[in-house]
Amino acid sequence: MPNLNALSADEAEKELLACCASRAFAREVAALRPYQDLAALTAAADAAVRALAWPDVEEALAAHPRIGERAEGADRESAWSRQEQSGVEDHLRQALAEGNRAYEERFGHVYLICATGLSGEQMLARLKERLANDPGTERAVVRDELAKITNLRVAKI
Repeated sequence: MPNLNALSADEAEKELLACCASRAFAREVAALRPYQDLAALTAAADAAVRALAWPDVEEALAAHPRIGERAEGADRESAWSRQEQSGVEDHLRQALAEGNRAYEERFGHVYLICATGLSGEQMLARLKERLANDPGTERAVVRDELAKITNLRVAKI
């Protein structure tokens, strides 16, 4: 992967969009370069995610596949998603599909969880727990999950 600091602004934004598909996020993090190290980049990425307006969060959410569905495509984001969701066992896919539908009806967007290191059972249990959240609480949880995913992906670029 190229050094983020050495890229043009457009190239850096493209790399960052693979980490969080919000154009506002990518612009903000690219504009703050150069970064001294990964810790500084991760801190900037985390702060940028948490500062996003809700429509920008929704833009990022739109790029995430549903938990339990395999992301199609040969692009980097799809490959990362398949790797992150590797803990979903086939026998749970139907329960997750039903949970996803209920979640989307309740909150109006895809269920987002940082799936890395979680089993399918854990993701399903958290989905069921989060269905009881009020919309404000759930938005805060979504931001936390988006920040976790973004930080893992930033470390990869």
